[in-house]
Parts: sequence; C-alpha cells; structure tokens
Amino acid sequence: MNVSRDKRTRSNRLSLLVFFALLVFVILVLTLGLSALILWLLIHTGVISSYSDLSTSLMSVVLYMSLISLLIGTGLAFAISNIPLKPVNNIINKLDSLAAGDFDVRIKLKKPFSNVSMAVDIADSFNKMAEELSQTELLRSDFINNFSHEFKTPIVSIAGFAKLLKRGDLTPEQQRQYIDVIEEESLRLADMATNMMNLTRVENRQMLSDVHKYNLSEQIRSCVLLLAGKWESKRVEPDLDFDEYEIDACEELLKQAWINLIDNAVKFSPEGGKVSIRISRDAGKLTVTVSNGGRGIRPENLTKVFDRFYQEDESHAGKGNGIGLAIVQKVVKLHGGDVKARSDNGITTFTVTLPEDRQ
Repeated sequence: MNVSRDKRTRSNRLSLLVFFALLVFVILVLTLGLSALILWLLIHTGVISSYSDLSTSLMSVVLYMSLISLLIGTGLAFAISNIPLKPVNNIINKLDSLAAGDFDVRIKLKKPFSNVSMAVDIADSFNKMAEELSQTELLRSDFINNFSHEFKTPIVSIAGFAKLLKRGDLTPEQQRQYIDVIEEESLRLADMATNMMNLTRVENRQMLSDVHKYNLSEQIRSCVLLLAGKWESKRVEPDLDFDEYEIDACEELLKQAWINLIDNAVKFSPEGGKVSIRISRDAGKLTVTVSNGGRGIRPENLTKVFDRFYQEDESHAGKGNGIGLAIVQKVVKLHGGDVKARSDNGITTFTVTLPEDRQ
C-alpha cells in the first residue's frame, strides 16, 4: 500500500513538473515570436537602419531582440504566472482562515486545475484536514461540556451535604445518610479521575509494548473474580461458558478492557439478572462477547456508547461516567481488533474481535 502511494506521489509530482515546464515553454515561444514580429516591424518601418554595415546591423539586431525579448518575456511571465499561482494563493488564503479557527473552509477547484491530478490531491488533502479539524473541535467542545458536567455534579452534591452536616441539627440517622452520600460522591470523583488518567494513558499510546502469549480464558475468569463484590451486591449471576484460549497481546491493557466491559454489564443488569461471557475462535481471530439483560440501548445510540462521557441516560442520574467503553475501544483498536455493541429483545451484547497472534 505504501509502495502504491509512493508511486502515485511521484507520478503527481512528475505531472506538476511537466505542467510548469510546458508553461515555461509556452512563455518562451510566445516571447520569441513576439520579439521576432516586433523586430521585423522595426526594420520595415525604418527604425532600424538597413544592412549597410553587416556587423553593426547584426549587433543592433541582437541588442534589439534581447531587449524586446526581456521586456516581452517579463510581461508574459507576470501575466501568465497568475494562472498557476491562482490556486496556490487560494490555498494560502484558505490556510490562513483555517489557522484563524474557521474549520468550514473548503477548496473547490475550477478548470483547468480540476483536471490536474496533483492539484486535485492537494485540494482533497486540505478538505480532509479541515473536516478532521472540524470534528476534533466538535469533540473537544463536547468533551469540555461533558467533563465539566460530570465533575460539577458530585462536587455540588458533596458541598450541599457538607453544608447540611455543618448546621448540626440532624439526627444520627440523617448524619450517617449524608456522610454515605459524601463518601459515594467522593469515590465517584476518584473513579472518574482514575478513568481519565487511564484513558489519557491509552490514547497517548501509538503502539503496543510488553506483548506476549498468555491464557485469555484465565484472564477473563480473574477479572470476574475481581468484581465479585459488585456481582454479589446486585445478586447478578455470572454465566461463563468457554474453553481455554491463548492470545498474543498486551496482558495489562486487555485486562483493563475486560474489567470495564464486565463492570459495565454488571452495572446495567437488573437485580438478580445474569451476565454471560463467551469466547470463540474463527479464522485466526478470537471473539469475546459480554451480554447482559436490562433496559437496553436505543438503536440510534449504539455507535455513541464508545464516545467519551456518553451515557444512555441523558439525565446522568445513573452510576458511571461514560469513560470505560471509550477505553475499551481504544485498547481493542491498539490490538488491531474491533468492538461492536448490539441491543435487542432486552439483551445488550458487546462483541470484541481480536487477532489471535500478532504479526
């Protein structure tokens, strides 16, 4: 793929070189033609004397032709160069607008440049960059809004209950209740901060390290045991049915992904519900599915669940901060895999597909 792209780049550069070479050639031909025409007119009108003295006449011809060629060539170059420089100036103006924060700018080529492959590639690359920056700015704005909301809610709650405790006219039962709320909201903030650090750490990684082969089945069973307290508090039944599978991957990162997926499934399962975990192998890939019952996810929101701070409950009244699944997606992509969500008939299933062996 890289070889094909390099060949295409060289071909585009060659076409641009040919284009400018032809432009220079046209200027030279026009300059020569116009110079000869003007010189002929000067001779026939008597401005240049007849050839009485051959050497002097030849000297005059050379001087006149050089002067005329210089003047005409400069004028033609100035006039014609505006044609190829027009899209360059357009790109510079668009770049200035982009740098100023206008991410809606786009380059639209007109003929004859819309037929030049190099110019088309430059315009396409610019438009793609502007689109990516526009999406990044939108995500940044959403991230700030959601981040502010998620942090503000527990802080306001802690401050409110602390103020009530400060009054000192509460019963012991009320005091315990308010302290429990403050503790819960404090843990929520700590959990959010930890998840944010984990997300940042994962997003900053461009490649995997510490990759080795290990028992994936054992890792998932271990993650289930780590969350035993949450299973028991909601009386959720773990349903594990899979054979032993090994995978070549970063054990630390995948462990974090499984914990987030399983914790998410337990969190949104109803009291006394069941969470099912399955592993299968097909064509050199391992597929892990985590399913739980509950309210489910609306079809239009299935792709949004992996966005940072996204929550199906728009009131943000439930537990969670919408970071866990974003971490899962990033970890899976780092391993060259894919993660998808499906929700129907009251069952929500997250499917993770990973290559069994690293190439």
